[in-house]
Amino acid sequence: MALTAALFDQALPAQLDIIPGILFEIEQCMRSGGFSDEHILDMQLAVEEAITNIVLHGYAGTPGQVKVHGEVEPDRAIVEITDSAPAYDPLSQADPDVTAGIDERRIGGLGVFLIRRVTDDASYRFCEGKNVLRLVKLKQKTPGK
Repeated sequence: MALTAALFDQALPAQLDIIPGILFEIEQCMRSGGFSDEHILDMQLAVEEAITNIVLHGYAGTPGQVKVHGEVEPDRAIVEITDSAPAYDPLSQADPDVTAGIDERRIGGLGVFLIRRVTDDASYRFCEGKNVLRLVKLKQKTPGK
């Protein structure tokens, strides 16, 4: 069984102004786990996009709460984001056509696309009336080490 160390476990109001504090926690914990700057930035981008979508689209201006739980294992960082907004699987959304010209693209839809691209695994489940988005970033070993 892999040794895990909790990054953080916070329940916060669903507001955009909570994002910088969460991103700081992710940076500190992943850095202490030996993750590269690129991997830290990838996880931060994914979490920022997810929380922004929850606040703006999930709760859509109504009060709510976002719970963020993170863990660092020797080979990966895991962040789970839980909310009580109406059930919605963001990963069911099709990728936008990024080959289309800027004038031909619909507005929005890039957040989930980015989450898929910068994480090594993203999964969704609806459990006990809550949306749970699980994001995983692997710590790839340097070749030859």
